[in-house]
Amino acid sequence: MIFGFGEKGHTNLLTRALTDVGEHCETIADPAQLEYHLPDGLTVAVDRNYESFISILVAKFPEEEKGIRAFYNTCWQVFNCLDAMPLLSLEDPAYLAKVFFRAPLACLGLARWLPINVGDVARKFIKDPALLKFIDMECFCWSVMPADLTPMINAGMVFSDRHAGGINYPKGGVGVIAEKLVSGLERHGGQIRYKARVNKILLEDGKAVGVQLANGEQIRSRKVVSNATRWDTFGNLIDIVQIPKAENTWRKRYKPSPSFLSLHLGIDAALVPKNFHCHHLLLEDWQQMEAEQGVVFVSMPTLLDSALAPAGKHILHCFTPSSMEHWQGLTASQYQAKKEADAQRLIARLEVLLPGVEAAIDHLEVGTPRSHRRFLGRHQGSYGPIPAMRLPGLLAMPFNRTAIKGLYCVGDSCFPGQGLNAVAFSGFACAHRIGADLGINPWALPN
Repeated sequence: MIFGFGEKGHTNLLTRALTDVGEHCETIADPAQLEYHLPDGLTVAVDRNYESFISILVAKFPEEEKGIRAFYNTCWQVFNCLDAMPLLSLEDPAYLAKVFFRAPLACLGLARWLPINVGDVARKFIKDPALLKFIDMECFCWSVMPADLTPMINAGMVFSDRHAGGINYPKGGVGVIAEKLVSGLERHGGQIRYKARVNKILLEDGKAVGVQLANGEQIRSRKVVSNATRWDTFGNLIDIVQIPKAENTWRKRYKPSPSFLSLHLGIDAALVPKNFHCHHLLLEDWQQMEAEQGVVFVSMPTLLDSALAPAGKHILHCFTPSSMEHWQGLTASQYQAKKEADAQRLIARLEVLLPGVEAAIDHLEVGTPRSHRRFLGRHQGSYGPIPAMRLPGLLAMPFNRTAIKGLYCVGDSCFPGQGLNAVAFSGFACAHRIGADLGINPWALPN
C-alpha cells in the first residue's frame, strides 16, 4: 500500500526522492486504498475518490454525516498545511524562517496539530461507538495503534493523501523503488555496499567518526547516519556505557510494536472474484484489535500488475501482528510446528474473503518475527516504535540529530514516525540537516 507517488504538492515524497536522483517510477493507480471487513458485518471500501468514500461511510452511519464530514475535513486541513511547504528539517532554524516566510498560515496551522492525537479530534465530532471503532481501525491499519495514540499530523497525511495523490503501485513490484534509488545514487557518485553488515559505530572523543563491519573493516566518515531502530543503534551498535541519557528517556516513552506473521502465497487466479480489491483488512472481534494475531492484512499486487506472477496465478501476501515473545525459547522442531499451525489458522481465516483458498494454494512461504529480525536487522523484528503511554502527538518524537556529535538517526524511530511517507519525510529531513551542518544546502527552498 504505497503512498507518496502523487504528482502535485509537497507530500509526494517518493516521487520527489526519485526525481532528486534523476529517476522516475512508473506506477499503476489503485482504485481503492483497501476494503475493511469488520465485526457486526461492517464492510467499507476506501475509494480513491474522496466524495465516493464519504458517501459510502455516510450510508453506513447516516446519523453521523455531519460528524464524518467534519472529522475528515479536519484531516484535510492538516494535509493542506503539510502540502503547502517543502518537508525538510525542523531542526534547521534557517529552513523554519524561510518556510514561515513562504507559507505562514500553513506553519501556524501545522504547529497547532503537533500535540494532538486523532482520538481527541474524532470524539469532538463523532458520538457513535461503532464509528469511533472504525476510526480506531483507520489508524491501526498503518500505525498499529488506536486513534488515542495516533498523532493527528500523521493521520492527516494518510487519510487525505490516499485521495489527493492516491495509492499507486510501482510497475514491476515494490523492489523497483530501491532499484531506481540505487541507480540514481550510483550515477551521482554514490556507492552501495552489499553484504556489508555494520556491527559497531566508531566513536572518538565522544564523536561518531565511522563504522566497523562484521569482517573487521573500518570505514571512516565525517558523518554517520543510522537507519537501524534506536534500540539497535543505542544497544547493539554503540556500547551501553556510551548511550546518551536522552535515549533512556525515549525508551521509557516508546516501546517496540509487534512484528508480523507473514504468509507469501501463490494461488490459482480462478479463485479470485471479479472486482476483488488489492488490499483488505479483516477483524472478527473488536476486543482482538490489538491482540496477538488479531487483525489480518491481505494484499494481492498481481491484481494491479499481473506480470508479477505466472499466467493464471496470483500473489497473495497475508500478514498479522505477532510479537517476538511468542516465538522465543522454541526448539527447532517446536518452531517449525508453530509456523505450520499458525499459518494454517491464518489460512482458515482467509476463507471468509476467498472461499476455497486453502485448496487453491500452489506455493507457501511463512515468515515470523524471527525472520524479520534476521533478515531486516530490526529489534525483535518490530514494525517500529509505538507510545508506551499517552503522549502529546508528535512532540515527544526525536528528530534526526542525536546527543552524539556526528551521529544522526533516520527512519521510523524519528519524527514523524511510522509509515512509508513518514519515513521518507525523515530521510529528507536528515539529509537537509546534514547539509546544513556541512554548509552545503542551497539558499532557496525547493519548489
